[in-house]
Parts: sequence; C-alpha cells; structure tokens
Amino acid sequence: MATTTSIRATPRGIVTLTVVLLGFLALPMSMSGAGVAVPQIGSDLDTSGPAAQWVVTAYFVAASSFMLVAGSLGDAIGRRRVYRSGAMVYTLGCLGAAFAPNVAILLSARVLTGLGAAGVMAGGGAILGATFSDAARARAFAAMGTTSGLGLAFGPTFSGWLVDGLGWRLGFGAFVLPGLLLIAGTLLMSETRAENAPRIDVAGAVTFIACLATLMFTIMQGSSLGWMSPTVLVLLGCIALLLGLFVIIERRAANPILNLSLLRQRGFQGWLLAAITMSIGFGGVLNFLPSYLQAPVGLTAANAGMVMILPTLPMMILPAVGGWLIGKRSSPSIIIASALLAIAGGNAWLATLHPMVTPLGLTGPLILLGAGVGLASGIIDAQAMNEVGENEVGMVAGMLNTVRGTSNALILGVFGSALITILAGRIDSTDLAGQVATGNLPNTTDTGFLAAQLTDTWRIVLMTLAGLCGIAAIATTALVRRSSHDGQHGCRNHAEIPRESVNKPGSRNRSRH
Repeated sequence: MATTTSIRATPRGIVTLTVVLLGFLALPMSMSGAGVAVPQIGSDLDTSGPAAQWVVTAYFVAASSFMLVAGSLGDAIGRRRVYRSGAMVYTLGCLGAAFAPNVAILLSARVLTGLGAAGVMAGGGAILGATFSDAARARAFAAMGTTSGLGLAFGPTFSGWLVDGLGWRLGFGAFVLPGLLLIAGTLLMSETRAENAPRIDVAGAVTFIACLATLMFTIMQGSSLGWMSPTVLVLLGCIALLLGLFVIIERRAANPILNLSLLRQRGFQGWLLAAITMSIGFGGVLNFLPSYLQAPVGLTAANAGMVMILPTLPMMILPAVGGWLIGKRSSPSIIIASALLAIAGGNAWLATLHPMVTPLGLTGPLILLGAGVGLASGIIDAQAMNEVGENEVGMVAGMLNTVRGTSNALILGVFGSALITILAGRIDSTDLAGQVATGNLPNTTDTGFLAAQLTDTWRIVLMTLAGLCGIAAIATTALVRRSSHDGQHGCRNHAEIPRESVNKPGSRNRSRH
C-alpha cells in the first residue's frame, strides 16, 4: 500500500518545499515584470520593436531550450545539484542585466538568466516530485501553482514600482537577493536522483537544444524578415532536420533525454496540451498588455503593473482549490475543461479593450483569465507525474517546464509578430508598427489614428487566441477523459506501489517499479 505523506510531516520536507516555492515565486516575477520595463529600456538604450521585445523573449528562449535537459540531468547527477547550479547562474544573469551598458550585453545577461531559470524550475519540480507522494504531492504542486501564479501576477506591479521610482536596472538587480537565498537554501535540502543514475544523453541534449533554439529564433524573425523569406524557409528546413535527427537519436539511446513512449500516452498528451494552452492563453496578455496600457491608454509603468495584479487573487486561491478537488475524487477532465474554457473566455472578454479603458473595465476579463490559469496550474504537474514512474520525475518536470517555457516563448513571438504584421498592413510601415506595438506611440497628429489601429489589431489577436484556447480545451478534455475514464480520476501514478515519500539526506530514491 502506498505511503501518504503530509507536507508538514517532517522539518526537512517543510524546508524543501519552502526553498522550492521561493524559486517559483521569484523567477515568474522577474519574467513577467520585464515586460513593464520594455518601453523605458527601448528609450534608454535607443532600441525598439523586435529588438526591445527580445529583452523578454531571450529569457524564454534560453529557459525553454534547456529545461528538459536540466530535468533529465537532475535524474542523473542529482536534482538539488541542478537546482543550486541554476540558482547561481540565474543570480549572475540578474546582476549582469542590472549593469548592462548596451542592449547586446543586456540580451546576453537575459540569456544567462534564462539558463539559470531552467535549472531552478526543472530542478524544483523534480525535487517536489521525488520528495512527496500521493496526497502530499498533490498539495505540494498546488502550493507551487499558487506561488507561481502569485509571482506571475505580482511581477508587473513590483517591477512597475521599481521602474517608475528607481529605473529599469533595479527591476533586474532586485532579483539578485532571492537568487542568493535559493543558493543558501539548497544547503538544507536532501539530494535525490534516480536509483540507477543513467548516462547523460549528450547527443540528444545538444540536438534538442539546437532544434528548440532554432525554432524560437525563427518565430521571432518571422515578422521582420517575412514568413516566406529565404532565411526563414532555410531555418524551417533546419528545424525539420534537427527534429528528425533528435527522434532518431532518442530511439537508439540507452538512456534518452526524452522517453518518446511518454508522448504516446493519451493522458500525458492531454496534460501537456493543457500546459501549452495555459501558457499561450495568458503569456501574450501578461507580457504585451502593460505596453498597451502605457500607450495608448496613458498609464504609468507602476499603474500598468497595478492593473496586471488583478489576476492575483484567483491565481492565489484556485491552485489549492484544484488540488483539493482532486483529493475529493473530482473529475480531472471536468476541472481542466473548466480552467481552459475560462482562459478562452477571458481572452474573448478582453477583446473589448479600447484606449479609454479603465482598470475597472479590465477587472472582469483579467480575473477570469487568472481563475483559469490558477485552476489549471494547481493540477497539471501532479496529474502528469501520476502517469510515470519515480525514476522519471525529473524528465517529466523538465518536459512540463520545457512545454510551458516554449509555449511562452512562442506566444511572445507569435503574439508580437501578429501585432506588428497586422498593424504594418494597416499603417504601411513595419518600423512604425514595431514601435507602436511596444508602447512607443509618436506624439504627432496621427497618434489617435495609430491608437485606433493598434486597438483593432489587439482585438483580432485576442479573439483568435480565444478560439484556439476553446478548441484546445475540447481536445484536452477528450484525451484526459479517454485515458482515465474518470473512474480513477487520473491517479495512474502506480499509487499502489510503495515508495519513499521523503528521502534521507544524501540518499537516492528507492524505486520499486
């Protein structure tokens, strides 16, 4: 019979959870808050359009490219070690961004920050998956979802205060302190790894990183170069080649960095699709709406950040509600369907925005978006890990965070490209479209016209996004329902198999699968 552990069962369990949750608070805050600083960075460093938006995007590209590698590396060499190394690199990146003299060095620092974030996010999820089991695991991941949602929602507000009061540099430098706390906290955590440490799949890791990074770069270049340009077509060919090579390598590898058989499991497919939908449904709004609220709406960076705190309350409460519902044997398919449909509805409702919109007018759609994200984030990780064995929790944590990071990067690229492409067709200037889309409307007689065109473009993009999220909600529900039949409520984590719930210091996980 499986052992069920309470989060409060041991002091070491409390410490482990606290350190991991600190990471899932600080990193989303630094990610979401960067969008608020883009207009000021563009003005200070004399850059705009796609180049300025890369300040946000570079983080996602680096983080998502290395997330899966970090997760599998944790299974092999130790999850705490990967977490600690990631925290060190993340801290160094934040410090570099704060002192960057030009946009090139700033982008390099953001890449470094993303690399470190990959280790913290993938390592943290794997540590929770290995430390807790059954009901305690569900509660731990619900707490992680609540904390991550709080960080995402509060990030723009916190950064807005810093940017308005002390400048954009402190908006990055302020996260050095949390990074140092994460490093210190790992000294109090137990090390966990797979029972039989696998050899690192170097060829698979290199191919995967190259493929994903090329995909991100291609998406970001599409709006400026044109989707049918020779450069973009060559890049798409490289992506196809690298993807095929990755599949061949993984099929032949004794210890693949990604077990491709996981992708054939309907339940796992469903939870991956849910993670993708959650990310794309909120990522574009989270990172681009602050710029719109500054221009043409006319709010300060701090006030724009305050508006973005509206989703905070549901994102704080509903992850725990989702975990509680699962514990009460509620249907996972119904819960995730409700969450994803709320995200779709929030995007559709937000399409009513206009240059004279007030924070009160945005309250309904942003709270509905936050409710969907909060409910989904509280159950996705635990339910996905219930589909695999203990020795693969690092891989699954890395895969989930890769999917989320990739989806965030892609929605940033696609959302931004769509805004610029549609707007450029309306005002006959790609350069001006890039400037307007990132919140830098020129103070001319055409300002009103440009604001109206930008608003119409936003509405088109949001309604398209709402439709895609609605379709994804239906597909996700079908996959999850068909996998679990709602009779086992998704609890396919081999729960009948005994396992260690909390590892002793220095010990390895004892898998009995």
